[in-house]
Amino acid sequence: MLDISIIIKIGIVGIVMIVLDKVLDSGGKKEYAVISNLAGIIIILILVISLVSKLFNAIQTLFYF
Repeated sequence: MLDISIIIKIGIVGIVMIVLDKVLDSGGKKEYAVISNLAGIIIILILVISLVSKLFNAIQTLFYF
């Protein structure tokens, strides 16, 4: 069953990424804005990969005879 907390975590990371990007971009630090965006994307990918891993484990146990 999908836990709602992981969706909330992804949403919070996305909001923080947007705010940080706007603040750094308006301050003239585009390089740091790009690095922070990449870090946020990596964090979200780690969360999604853990979900996909749990899904594959559930499917494996379902078809395990």
